[in-house]
Amino acid sequence: MSGTSSPEAVKKLLENMQSDLRALSLECKKKFPPVKEAAESGIIKVKTIAARNTEILAALKENSSEVVQPFLMGCGTKEPKITQLCLAAIQRLMSHEVVSETAAGNIINMLWQLMENSLEELKLLQTVLVLLTTNTVVHDEALSKAIVLCFRLHFTKDNITNNTAAATVRQVVTVVFERMVAEDERHRDIIEQPVLVQGNSNRRSVSTLKPCAKDAYMLFQDLCQLVNADAPYWLVGMTEMTRTFGLELLESVLNDFPQVFLQHQEFSFLLKERVCPLVIKLFSPNIKFRQGSSTSSSPAPVEKPYFPICMRLLRVVSVLIKQFYSLLVTECEIFLSLLVKFLDADKPQWLRAVAVESIHRFCVQPQLLRSFCQSYDMKQHSTKVFRDIVNALGSFIQSLFLVPPTGNPATSNQAGNNNLGGSVSAPANSGMVGIGGGVTLLPAFEYRGTWIPILTITVQGSAKATYLEMLDKVEPPTIPEGYAMSVAFHCLLDLVRGITSMIEGELGELETECQTTTEEGSSPTQSTEQQDLQSTSDQMDKEIVSRAVWEEMVNACWCGLLAALSLLLDASTDEAATENILKAELTMAALCGRLGLVTSRDAFITAICKAYSVQGQSVMMISPSSESHQQVVAVGQPLAVQPQGTVMLTSKNIQCMRTLLNLAHCHGAVLGTSWQLVLATLQHLVWILGLKPSSGGALKPGRAVEGPSTVLTTAVMTDLPVISNILSRLFESSQYLDDVSLHHLINALCSLSLEAMDMAYGNNKEPSLFAVAKLLETGLVNMHRIEILWRPLTGHLLEVCQHPNSRMREWGAEALTSLIKAGLTFNHDPPLSQNQRLQLLLLNPLKEMSNINHPDIRLKQLECVLQILQSQGDSLGPGWPLVLGVMGAIRNDQGESLIRTAFQCLQLVVTDFLPTMPCTCLQIVVDVAGSFGLHNQELNISLTSIGLLWNISDYFFQRGETIEKELNKEEAAQQKQAEEKGVVLNRPFHPAPPFDCLWLCLYAKLGELCVDPRPAVRKSAGQTLFSTIGAHGTLLQHSTWHTVIWKVLFHLLDRVRESSTTADKEKIQSGGGNILIHHSRDTAEKQWAETWVLTLAGVARIFNTRRYLLQPLGDFSRAWDVLLDHIQSAALSKNNEVSLAALKSFQEILQIVSPVRDSDKPETPPVVNVPVPVLIGPISGMSRPFVRTDSIGEKLGRYSSSEPPIVTDELEDLNLWWAAWNTWYRIGSESTKPPITFDKLTFIPSQPFLTALIQIFPALYQHIKTGFNMDDLQKLGVILHSAISVPISSDASPFILPSYTEAVLTSLQEAVLTALDVLQKAICVGPENMQIMYPAIFDQLLAFVEFSCKPPQYGQLETKHIANAKYNQAEWVALNYVPFAERSLEVVVDLYQKTACHKAVVNEKVLQNIIKTLRVPLSLKYSCPSESTWKLAVSSLLRVLSIGLPVARQHASSGKFDSMWPELANTFEDFLFTKSIPPDNLSIQEFQRNENIDVEVVQLISNEILPYANFIPKEFVGQIMTMLNKGSIHSQSSSFTEAEIDIRLREEFSKMCFETLLQFSFSNKVTTPQEGYISRMALSVLLKRSQDVLHRYIEDERLSGKCPLPRQQVTEIIFVLKAVSTLIDSLKKTQPENVDGNTWAQVIALYPTLVECITCSSSEVCSALKEALVPFKDFMQPPASRVQNGES
Repeated sequence: MSGTSSPEAVKKLLENMQSDLRALSLECKKKFPPVKEAAESGIIKVKTIAARNTEILAALKENSSEVVQPFLMGCGTKEPKITQLCLAAIQRLMSHEVVSETAAGNIINMLWQLMENSLEELKLLQTVLVLLTTNTVVHDEALSKAIVLCFRLHFTKDNITNNTAAATVRQVVTVVFERMVAEDERHRDIIEQPVLVQGNSNRRSVSTLKPCAKDAYMLFQDLCQLVNADAPYWLVGMTEMTRTFGLELLESVLNDFPQVFLQHQEFSFLLKERVCPLVIKLFSPNIKFRQGSSTSSSPAPVEKPYFPICMRLLRVVSVLIKQFYSLLVTECEIFLSLLVKFLDADKPQWLRAVAVESIHRFCVQPQLLRSFCQSYDMKQHSTKVFRDIVNALGSFIQSLFLVPPTGNPATSNQAGNNNLGGSVSAPANSGMVGIGGGVTLLPAFEYRGTWIPILTITVQGSAKATYLEMLDKVEPPTIPEGYAMSVAFHCLLDLVRGITSMIEGELGELETECQTTTEEGSSPTQSTEQQDLQSTSDQMDKEIVSRAVWEEMVNACWCGLLAALSLLLDASTDEAATENILKAELTMAALCGRLGLVTSRDAFITAICKAYSVQGQSVMMISPSSESHQQVVAVGQPLAVQPQGTVMLTSKNIQCMRTLLNLAHCHGAVLGTSWQLVLATLQHLVWILGLKPSSGGALKPGRAVEGPSTVLTTAVMTDLPVISNILSRLFESSQYLDDVSLHHLINALCSLSLEAMDMAYGNNKEPSLFAVAKLLETGLVNMHRIEILWRPLTGHLLEVCQHPNSRMREWGAEALTSLIKAGLTFNHDPPLSQNQRLQLLLLNPLKEMSNINHPDIRLKQLECVLQILQSQGDSLGPGWPLVLGVMGAIRNDQGESLIRTAFQCLQLVVTDFLPTMPCTCLQIVVDVAGSFGLHNQELNISLTSIGLLWNISDYFFQRGETIEKELNKEEAAQQKQAEEKGVVLNRPFHPAPPFDCLWLCLYAKLGELCVDPRPAVRKSAGQTLFSTIGAHGTLLQHSTWHTVIWKVLFHLLDRVRESSTTADKEKIQSGGGNILIHHSRDTAEKQWAETWVLTLAGVARIFNTRRYLLQPLGDFSRAWDVLLDHIQSAALSKNNEVSLAALKSFQEILQIVSPVRDSDKPETPPVVNVPVPVLIGPISGMSRPFVRTDSIGEKLGRYSSSEPPIVTDELEDLNLWWAAWNTWYRIGSESTKPPITFDKLTFIPSQPFLTALIQIFPALYQHIKTGFNMDDLQKLGVILHSAISVPISSDASPFILPSYTEAVLTSLQEAVLTALDVLQKAICVGPENMQIMYPAIFDQLLAFVEFSCKPPQYGQLETKHIANAKYNQAEWVALNYVPFAERSLEVVVDLYQKTACHKAVVNEKVLQNIIKTLRVPLSLKYSCPSESTWKLAVSSLLRVLSIGLPVARQHASSGKFDSMWPELANTFEDFLFTKSIPPDNLSIQEFQRNENIDVEVVQLISNEILPYANFIPKEFVGQIMTMLNKGSIHSQSSSFTEAEIDIRLREEFSKMCFETLLQFSFSNKVTTPQEGYISRMALSVLLKRSQDVLHRYIEDERLSGKCPLPRQQVTEIIFVLKAVSTLIDSLKKTQPENVDGNTWAQVIALYPTLVECITCSSSEVCSALKEALVPFKDFMQPPASRVQNGES
């Protein structure tokens, strides 16, 4: 506008107008003067207007009629040149919009005339166009006239004019509608349009329309009329019209100005009432026509479909449906149904092609399809239009395959013209092009021998039709082979693409809206909340509606789509086409999944899987005919229980595979239960391609040799890593799935795995590990939410771990352990340390694995534990019980390697992790360590585990306080829980405090190991147990000791005792391997003996060292009894080692052998008044000082400071000692009692045992002496006697016995004497009443003395002397009792010296007993076993008598000694005149020494007995005298040799006897006549005898002459001579008054006889005679004295 109204433009216009008019006047000057004049006046007019008016253009317009007039006149001339000039001028005016309505009307009339005259037709059209486009002044009739003018020009004979007119008509029609639109725009703001009502308003009611609208209405109405071949109402003057053009115009109006029809009900009325019926009517020939039906059969001829009209009708229908669907719902239903019908096989090919093209147009408009679905498919009684469309496409495609195209005769002739160039006649090889130049494969579908090429027809997503655009064609075109198929194929693809993208988009919006509303939902104010609620509910409604539509759309189309796509997929030989089909199926599957339409989703997925094709047991080829076009890329064995044949994979299979992967990867979230299908298919592929799981569950190429049938092409080989990669990525992407989808995936994998497990049963073939590997992979990538899938995942893997197929099992375990390790190392949020539940959840499957018996699985489990310990050991926390449980679950029968691995774990725990684990787990550690001790597979492990227990105990000791605190805290918490639940807290060793319970568990475990069947383990455990209790026992609460004693120690002792007593006595050959066993350990019994020894010693040591702790316990005395009982049973066991050890323990508990520990020895014994040393730190009830030593202060401080240290009652103490005495007595009496029968196996106690037994007594006695009475002494005596009597086994004798010659005591004998010594010392210092025990002691000792001559018997046992027993193993040897007896004798003498005067000693005739006992060796004299015995006996007798006789004299009157005297007399008699013969080899010196002893005895008699004869019984004195008498004249023994004779005659002895006789005959004042008589009698007898001997000798000497006399006679005479000289000596010494006169007379009477002997020849006799004669000199005195003598 501005361009034409600017001053310059106006100036130019004026100039141009004037020049135009000038030119016109020039042209018309000659021929047409009126025109010239008009032109000139026109120039003036223009100038005038320009001069007068400021608004030049407006003024021009006002006067336009006049201004235009000259030009119109010019046109009237019909001169071409003038006409052209005029038309150009008019156009210029029009373009400047200076033409008024009237002027315009005049112009149109003028143009009409020109048209009628067929002049300047193109210029005319141009002018009309300019007139109508530049302004809107032309209306109504003028307008219609202008339009008719164009129409008429369209139907001229001139082609150019025709076409130009057609174009102009189109433009003009457009202009008319554009004006209307502009008019609406102008008025829109002024008045609101009334709402469009769909009603039957009268078609003539155009009064309401505005001018432009009215024009448009009239025009459109007439177009309909014309197409319908009716007369127009408005376009008056039309001469002819074609339907095709009419339809094109209708189409363009409908297409370009839909809003006109939608906004004005008049127009929409036209649509409904005019256009739709028209279309339906025109369609009828197409509907009725059946291709191939002959006309004759039908009564009326059928109009053949006409391509141009049909095609244009379809275009109109497309527009109608596209633009006015909402107005024409019912009509559209009809149209669509028609369209569907046109696809029928019996319609012409071209018709089917254009119909497909039309349908394609809808398929790219998803919103439209949605409307169809809403309007028809979702209405109850309506045609299911949308479903029909899809189904029709499917049937169409199917029909193309089934029926070879024959309908179009042109096809075969024009095959050369279509864009294929192949021969159609041979479908089988029509896919090959160019025979010589190598085969190139065209994209095509091939199905059951029908081969259809695929043409590239459109760009994806746009429906650019080929045949719908052929507006110039009148004849139906030839449709190239494959065109319809290709379009239909694209229809399907676009349909799928459109629907899915639309629904997905809307779904996405909906989801984001939901999110935003939920986010806004948390707004603070009340009011907005309500609004939100409102909007949310609206949204909900909207969503429900939308969902319904989406679901209906999918439900309507999926069956048809699936059928068609599957068919195409089956037939496809082109990779791109296959790709597209698969993609369509995939998107549909995903969409169905998102909408939750399970059936359809599964159907699509199944289709894809089918295409990959797992059918039965082998993968079928796509179809037999297409084999030639499918490259086989892999051959392998099928995954089946009984594989039959082989499987071939084609490249299409691999494509399907990729699609499946893609589906699973991108749409895993919506697969749900279809995972099963997808995974089964993937598994099959993996199987055939031979991918094997590697670490982390990824599948890597690497085929175990599966069979000769496996072939992979290089193409696939290079693809393998890619496939394996995609597979891994697929499962990695599971981390983006929501929880539910993830569960679907896991469930599918589990059931797939179950199938694989079923297949792997009963054979050891390679199983399919796909599912297990992928479960692992899925678990690993979903660690961040592992809780939700852990249970199903691990539960299934545990099942796999129990599978009999080893490879399957192995991977199950691999997967499970990898998951557990990964779970523990994963950086969870919150971390595991704060999420104990999760940690336990993760570790639980590890524990569950313990229920599986396969060793390989357990090994994996333990290796996993080891790795967990190495990496996570510090942070296991509450998981410790589980981990320890796994180690502890290893059973004895599970093989060495398992036990070793488990033990390795345990060692690691004990060395590194005790401080980091919760204290409550320490007990489990103890249990587990103990259980390894009991495993009998590997001795070293058992022993090492005992070492671990020691280390653990050390740890407890060092960390005692912290452990105790923590345990107490835990205990309190548990107690509280238990109370809340109302249950009793149950734990072992309750109610000891928790820390003590820990110790008790440790002790109990060690206790169990102490009775293990293996000796080495028992030994080690025993040592450890006692060391631990010894070293760390001080930490225990006082009360806990009770449990230690009863539940641990005594329990252990009972078990050991039982095992020992029942142990096997069979000899063990060797200790396994080449170990030799020492003979002292070569039976089970001997090995148990060692254990018993160790145990008993340990317990005793504890009793000894911890007595201060144990005594205050309530039942110490009971414990003491039990211990004594154990000692007793051990001591009485028939095993030397045990019995001896038992006594050692006995000694220990009696503190005879007190263990020396310097720190232990208090300066003062802990009795009542010891001040308690100050302890560092408080001593309250609970806490206890952790001091290592047992200082006295600690002992006292141990009982909390509130109570004074308890000191046990003296009385109770006594009871303990008496109990010990009773035990000692029982042991002694039982062990020394001789057995009734003897054989090789009879057990006789050993010397060390007896020695130890007896050695116990003195110490024991110290404690019980106050109550020790005669009975006890009696008991003691029996034991001592029996013990001494026990013989020694010959193999032990060389070590115990001294050689016979040495007088040494054995230690046993020493001990016995010591015991008695202790007793007598005690009696000595004891009270009066104790002294009555002396005699008993004497008795005991004297019994021992008797052994010197008569060794004791031990039952019926025959003992040998050592000499002959030396090397005879089974014999028993009697001891040499002499030294012992002699020592006993010495003791007797010493004791008697001390006690001779004691009343008891006197009363009990001790002296008599001593004498009686001594009589035996004295009477035996030389026959004694040892010479020393009788000598000692003599000396002892002398000493005893020297003490005892005075006592006896003292008590003479009481008669207590009466019976002693005869005994003594007999003893003297037996000794001095012994019947035993001295040994031959006795030396002279010896003999003299022995004689001296005899002399000593006589001296004793003369000194101690005879002087006190008046206090002594007469009979006794008489006996003594007789004895002396006998001695003084003792005849020689006959065996003396000549040389020794003078010595052997015991001259000294005789002399002594004589002297004593004489002394006592004469010296004393004879008190009784009898006494004197005895002595005198004796003398006279003596002298008489001498006289006789001498006489006989002289006689014999004389008779024998020169012959010497017999030796004994000579000896006798010598003896007599000596006796005479002795007598005379004695008489001289005696008091004269004591000697009787007769005696002297008898002596002197001998003299002559002596003188007679002088003649003898023997020199010996002579010298003796000389000695005898010499004393007689004293008698030679003057006679006077004799008279005096006589008188006196």
